[in-house]
Amino acid sequence: MLPLSRRIAGIAFALLPWLVSPGHAQTTPTHSRLESLIATAQVQRWDTLAIGERVACFGQALEGTPYVAGTLEGPGPEACRVTTDGFDCVTFMELALDLARTVRTGHESTAEDVTDAITFTRYRGGRLGGYTSRLHYTSEWIADNIAKGVLEDVTPSLGGVRFPLKVGFMSAHPESYPALSANSALVDSMRRIERRINKARRTHVPRDRVAAIEPKLQTGDLVAITTSTQGLDYAHTGIIVRDSKGARLLHASSKNGRVMLDDRIGAYLARAPRSFTGITVLRPILRER
Repeated sequence: MLPLSRRIAGIAFALLPWLVSPGHAQTTPTHSRLESLIATAQVQRWDTLAIGERVACFGQALEGTPYVAGTLEGPGPEACRVTTDGFDCVTFMELALDLARTVRTGHESTAEDVTDAITFTRYRGGRLGGYTSRLHYTSEWIADNIAKGVLEDVTPSLGGVRFPLKVGFMSAHPESYPALSANSALVDSMRRIERRINKARRTHVPRDRVAAIEPKLQTGDLVAITTSTQGLDYAHTGIIVRDSKGARLLHASSKNGRVMLDDRIGAYLARAPRSFTGITVLRPILRER
């Protein structure tokens, strides 16, 4: 998976039923589905579960939803766009995480609360401030959400080793991003952000060691798959679901065209492209507000 904003030719943006924050009062299919998911969680008492179990419950409730790329892009200024009728791997993981963070004991949650939670995790420091405030690269999304207390990076405890960050795809290919191609100043800003990201430290468990650490993975852990593709950091993301078959990958699959519960994460990586080099494992943190 390329950075969140990668333009995919042929996506009919105007046909997607977005819920856009702030100031969106109209009921849309997305709004209605978020309210339905919240109602299901309340009836099923998902609010009483551990945060990881909540993430997995919401993720599995979204199984079968089509894979759709490019849903974060649209005309006009940057806005927190949310859709429930199609996801890429990051927007799927993000929605399951933020639904789990929103639905909590003693709180009447709303669709607007979910959008607020997504704004918090999607933008640097939790504040929407234009196109470059979005956390386009997964490595920065991870670091920023660790700093905000949303996630814990458990990769070092799983035997993770350092992997070099050499992001630069967006500034090198501004023609692939409508906002960048329209504004050269944004390209300069993105280049500065990339240089800052490349100074950070991230670890991963190399792909040939992933099967061995599967017993230590927990339901609701988020996995980000590192890549050797030039200019990028991570290629794919998903959620761990433990069942009788082991630690399986729940993800929005571009190959299969939908959200699905796949094979064990080790087996998935064994058949994945060689450019998929390992995994970083993030554990959601529960902080009742």
